[in-house]
Amino acid sequence: MTAFVVTGTDTGIGKTVFSAGLTARLRASYWKPVQSGLEEQTDSEIVAALTGRPVLPEAWRLALPASPHISAAREGVAIDAEALDLPPVRPLVIEGAGGVMVPLNRERTFLDVFARWQVPVILCARTALGTINHSLLSLAALRAAGVPVHGIAFIGDPVPEVEETIADMGRVRHLGRLPILDRLSPESLRHAFDAAFPADAFAGEFA
Repeated sequence: MTAFVVTGTDTGIGKTVFSAGLTARLRASYWKPVQSGLEEQTDSEIVAALTGRPVLPEAWRLALPASPHISAAREGVAIDAEALDLPPVRPLVIEGAGGVMVPLNRERTFLDVFARWQVPVILCARTALGTINHSLLSLAALRAAGVPVHGIAFIGDPVPEVEETIADMGRVRHLGRLPILDRLSPESLRHAFDAAFPADAFAGEFA
């Protein structure tokens, strides 16, 4: 019975595409607890289109594409972080919003929820300039909060020295690297994901 949380070092780095690939690989269900921004295709809709796997409804759907606490305030509501409980579905891939410490309200971040859930986290990181700092800070925050870290998945062009530096200094398993796909389809994602991540990349002790 497996579950993973997918989070990132920042927003817009490709973690939804990675989540779709992981969902298809594990033949899992997908859950995006908080969706901020409804004008364009949502992350849940993207994953559903790329995988054909079950997608659970979001706990919060907020119109403004901003940090969840800002989006919620715009609608006159507040996200109850303590009410975000794990669905009893397994296998399950859970995608956070933005980075590790994105606020859900003025008191709690996604990191607080990850610590309560105790589900292994996969950190998605760019390979571009600045990723060493962002990745090491994110790993330090996760570990300081007692969150189990399964590994790091890179997204972008290959930069071996950068990837090795993060894996070594962050004491984290390098799971693989997913390239940016010019044409994104279920087939192209499946082939790229299989080439990027070995069969045992997501094996181990899970929630």
